[in-house]
Amino acid sequence: MSPPPLLQARRLSVGIGARVFCRELDLELRAGERLAILGRNGAGKSTLLSVLAGLRAPQAGEVRVKGADYAELGPRRAARLRGWLPQSRNDAFASTVLETALVGRHPHLERWGWESAQDAQIVRQALASVGLADFEQRDIQTLSGGERQRLAIATLLAQQPELFLLDEPVAYLDLKHQIAMLALFAGAARECGAAVAMVLHEPALAWRFCDRVLLVHGDGRCESGPAPEMLSAERLSALYDYPLEVFERDGQLCLMPR
Repeated sequence: MSPPPLLQARRLSVGIGARVFCRELDLELRAGERLAILGRNGAGKSTLLSVLAGLRAPQAGEVRVKGADYAELGPRRAARLRGWLPQSRNDAFASTVLETALVGRHPHLERWGWESAQDAQIVRQALASVGLADFEQRDIQTLSGGERQRLAIATLLAQQPELFLLDEPVAYLDLKHQIAMLALFAGAARECGAAVAMVLHEPALAWRFCDRVLLVHGDGRCESGPAPEMLSAERLSALYDYPLEVFERDGQLCLMPR
């Protein structure tokens, strides 16, 4: 018998007030799979992702992680299984880069426990992977937006979840770091069997780094399937309500507004 999906949504309806962003969505995400969530501004992508993360209740339906709902898992086990990267964050207090990244290890600590040398090593490896190895003692309030985003990604990598839920992971990043950070999550899927679902604004990045795509139209309609099928000119033009031309070059997707 095959193991349950890392993430499963059954007849999921998500909305705010009277507006329904997606209706009766069925979705499965298994180990090693990478899903891009695309849609216009205000279509409900972040709201949907927060429901999948167990941070907001759905209007109907259910979400399960490895066969259990979030109430069954409890906060600690959920944090060990599911990693969440929010779209924005507020740093109210001064803290060093190393201290902030160590927060990623907290789900693995016993109650009242302190980080071990092994925890510190995991965190330092995560910082090195995002290019912040020399930033350990920097105050986070002195970081640029892109550096702070890379620190958030390092903190999440140090958490070592089986499921990554990422809300605009390339926000604030230049082109080089966009590719580098998405490559890290692709590596986690390929080498560690993690599942990844991420909100993106660039279909070309979804083509390059994801094998599946969920299109959120914002009116209750959602479409999901393999990336080559979902990222067609017809579907993307309808999704963004703007005519687009789509073509491939050297195995990569290119888009051009008409």
